[in-house]
Amino acid sequence: MTKPALQLTTPSDREAVITRVVDAPRALVFDAYTQPGLVQRWLLGPPGWTMPVCEIDLRVGGAYRYEWRSDDGQTMGLGGIFKEIVRPARLVATQVFDQDWTGGETIVATEIVERNGKSTITTTIRFASREARDAALQTGMTTGMEAGYERLERLLKETARG
Repeated sequence: MTKPALQLTTPSDREAVITRVVDAPRALVFDAYTQPGLVQRWLLGPPGWTMPVCEIDLRVGGAYRYEWRSDDGQTMGLGGIFKEIVRPARLVATQVFDQDWTGGETIVATEIVERNGKSTITTTIRFASREARDAALQTGMTTGMEAGYERLERLLKETARG
């Protein structure tokens, strides 16, 4: 049986909603989203990328910073501020890329709902404009996100085993 990949919807002119189910309790998923040592192991996008910088000050008003590097030397960075933290169910933060290709600050809300030992992760990204959302969707971001979610699943299995 093939596992479902991520699902993408666009409920408004500025939003993209990504949903993915993982086979793990939400407390583990929340940790994977908020502990730098875990984030660096899965939030990488397509193969060939690493995350040499992952800083997370997990408190409302706290900042985070991610920097990625590809095998061929490309770099990408982003940062933001946590607006809401409800452990282990919800994270809301701002997000701005260093090259600001998304046209300004986005708001990223991640909800984690557990049912029968599986967690549904729903990430709502609210872009600065419809044009910014459409441009982001044209980058192939879902391919990179699915690769990340597959790594997340492997990491969660390893973490659950201890």
